[in-house]
Amino acid sequence: MRSTPITFCAVAAAVLIAVPAPVALASPAAPAGEDDRRTGTVSITPSTTAPGAEVELWTDACGRGRRAKGNSDAFASVAHFRPADDKGLFARARIRSDAEPRSYDVWVTCEDSGGRATGALTVVHHHRPSPAAPVKAGGGGAATLAERSADEQGPGVRHAVTGLVLAAVAAVAVALRTSRRRRTPAGS
Repeated sequence: MRSTPITFCAVAAAVLIAVPAPVALASPAAPAGEDDRRTGTVSITPSTTAPGAEVELWTDACGRGRRAKGNSDAFASVAHFRPADDKGLFARARIRSDAEPRSYDVWVTCEDSGGRATGALTVVHHHRPSPAAPVKAGGGGAATLAERSADEQGPGVRHAVTGLVLAAVAAVAVALRTSRRRRTPAGS
């Protein structure tokens, strides 16, 4: 009685082992490039950079794929790869301005195929921080704004009254000084 279940299990195991091999050999293989599950690396230039800087990313892990996305904890946003000549895919990424100084992993996932790529970049802090965008410090455009505002507003009544009062005080001071010189004798 015990030999029947053991025999049945042995036959079932032999069938499960033997059947998938011929079936796999009989199925047509997928043409290269259509179902690429490649892995590769990402070329990052420069590989050592500072917060706020921009890096260039290159990968050929996508085969004939035309689009990919790259991500890293150091990036300010997702990098979108596009074709670049025959060298593969290219993207630019900006490093977060608050990125800590350390090594960061970079991941690329191909959208058209199953390819993936990895790489690494190092963020270092410089002694003098450099701005990531132009600084709004006035200068060139400020002169035209000041001229325009002066023409529109001009001096008001307060300025006119203040000017008249100062002129009157100056006139009284000159008159008093002149009258003192006349009173004193010329010989003394």
